[in-house]
Amino acid sequence: MSSGASSAAGRRAIAQEVLNRHGETYAHEIGIKLADNTPSALFQWLCAAILFSAPIGAPQAVAGARALKDAGLTTSRKMADATWDQRRKPLTDNGYARYDEKTATFLGETAQLVEEEWHGDLRRLHDSCEGDADCLRNELKRAKGLGDVGVDIFFREAQEPWQSLRPFADKRARKAAVALGLLDTESGDPGQLADLVNGKDLARLMAGLVRTDLAGDADDIINATRGAG
Repeated sequence: MSSGASSAAGRRAIAQEVLNRHGETYAHEIGIKLADNTPSALFQWLCAAILFSAPIGAPQAVAGARALKDAGLTTSRKMADATWDQRRKPLTDNGYARYDEKTATFLGETAQLVEEEWHGDLRRLHDSCEGDADCLRNELKRAKGLGDVGVDIFFREAQEPWQSLRPFADKRARKAAVALGLLDTESGDPGQLADLVNGKDLARLMAGLVRTDLAGDADDIINATRGAG
């Protein structure tokens, strides 16, 4: 593991390089406009978090989430009203194999939960929890197929519209941050990461850190910013 720059300027340069190379959120890649804070966008991202929770590659999860969107399953009502096969087929046809049958069931049950508990609008959940992360975590874990890792994935980009979650960094983002020298330990304060970018770029930075870990190019990023601080 390489160490990143020790100065504030050097850390900011590394964070900017992460944004330049890997700064696309997964929601954006799927085509979800989370910044709009709409019921449809939040529900689609919740479904994506369920897909990402399965032990498959990120590209397969992205393809599956995009396929659900393209199939018109963009709201909890539409997902709940769809047949099991209508939920399964977009996943099967777009590379989300092995877990497609179980996930199709999870998506239907999750959609029904969102409909019954929050009338199809996860903003109601946010309001009922007054933005409290622990409350949100406990409630979201009621969704089938969504454990702590899945909630972490949801939080990582939901902090864009839900500022009460900021700053949030999941385990994988923290791992990359340590490799880049942006945090001393994986239990470090994520506020140190938030200080490196504008607030609007925080979710992008967290996604970029995850992509850095997946790409294994932390050393390249550090080398590209040598002399910046």
